[in-house]
Amino acid sequence: MNPVYDERKQTLDFIEVAMDILRNARNELYLNMRFLDVALSSLAFLPEQQIHVTGTDGSILYFQPDALVSVFRKGRQAVNRQYLHSIVHCLFSHLWTRKDRDPEYWNLACDIAAEYVIDGLYLKAVHRPKSSVRRELYRLLQSSENTVVTAEQVYRFLCRMHPIQAQLDIWKREFLVDDHCKWEQQENSSKAPNPQRQKWDDIRDKMQTEMETFSKEASEDTRSLEEQICAANRKRYDYKEFLRKFSVLKEEMQVDMDSFDYIFYNYGMSLYGNMPLIEPLETKEVQKVEDFVIALDTSMSCSGELIRHFLEETYSVLSESEGFFRKIHVHILQCDDKVQEDVLITSRQEMQDYLEHFTVRGFGGTDFRPAFVRVQELLQRRCFTKLRGMIYFTDGYGTFPVKKPPYETAFVFMKQDYRDVDVPPWAIKLIIDPREMEEEMNGAVFRR
Repeated sequence: MNPVYDERKQTLDFIEVAMDILRNARNELYLNMRFLDVALSSLAFLPEQQIHVTGTDGSILYFQPDALVSVFRKGRQAVNRQYLHSIVHCLFSHLWTRKDRDPEYWNLACDIAAEYVIDGLYLKAVHRPKSSVRRELYRLLQSSENTVVTAEQVYRFLCRMHPIQAQLDIWKREFLVDDHCKWEQQENSSKAPNPQRQKWDDIRDKMQTEMETFSKEASEDTRSLEEQICAANRKRYDYKEFLRKFSVLKEEMQVDMDSFDYIFYNYGMSLYGNMPLIEPLETKEVQKVEDFVIALDTSMSCSGELIRHFLEETYSVLSESEGFFRKIHVHILQCDDKVQEDVLITSRQEMQDYLEHFTVRGFGGTDFRPAFVRVQELLQRRCFTKLRGMIYFTDGYGTFPVKKPPYETAFVFMKQDYRDVDVPPWAIKLIIDPREMEEEMNGAVFRR
């Protein structure tokens, strides 16, 4: 017999055994969590000798046969957790959201977040007692964040804590499960929309719907996973794009360099000496915010510092080169259960002065209706040229108007959890994590 052939056959048989182990793990996970059916079947299996046990790029689950068999010898739960760990990475877009974050901290944060989800699943297929290291870290995370533990929040925790290398090594040994080397391929890809990420976003959206409406298995045993999915499904929203909802298209006296053609200009200058054939247009159509209202909830529960942060962030967007018209009409209302202050801003300088001398007025209850009544009075007095809308910044619940106003309205909620706030169907809803707002002011990133 041919020894090379025998060795090759033995290797193939060993790979097939490893694939059987993965298939059995997938089946067992499905029987325990049927709402994961699409997610579990979305990864093809491929052997890879250079991988650390398993790893994924969003479409393939790579595995090292010898290492996987070693994990299987520890028990079926170990393989089930190994498989589910990579699925969690895909579900929560860990592969595609590192951006400019520190790679060491981000990889560890993703592993901690994934294991936190799995440890919260009280199912026999994946359950194992938490070590003292895990219990202590989870306690620190929960006391620090007081909300759903996500990879982004764990990363911020690590950045604030700056643990020594010895502590990092302890956490790596405890939480490292799969290999992230395939993630680099995703991060280095073009900036075009990633079809793999979109696929997993769609899977996650459908999972949330099934867990909330159809799946009886989505009980207390899987509550941590449901909370994570709800948190992840709150789309990140660029605040600049949000403010463009309140902008209008209008011409301003300025050179429109976009319509300028250098070819004809240079041809005319070379042919006639000092006579360009085409001059740039002296007016330009731009999208700008002209008339709108900012309402600030100054009730007892709303932090004055957060209100100031919100105003500063709004001003930083509006004060960009194409944010304001030369003549603006912005009313800033401070309200609790009544309108405490109404300040009219008509220029950039007035906005700067207002921020420098800003003082919170109110501290009563929360009622959204007085602000709408005030805006209606302003409309009747023709104080606006064309009111585009109102942004109502608040931290909690209040009484909404029954009737839809004749302008767009957005409620911006300051919340540390991910429970939905019921707003009228005619209103736009944004939910901001206060810690994210404080720590990511420069990025202007919000949850919707």
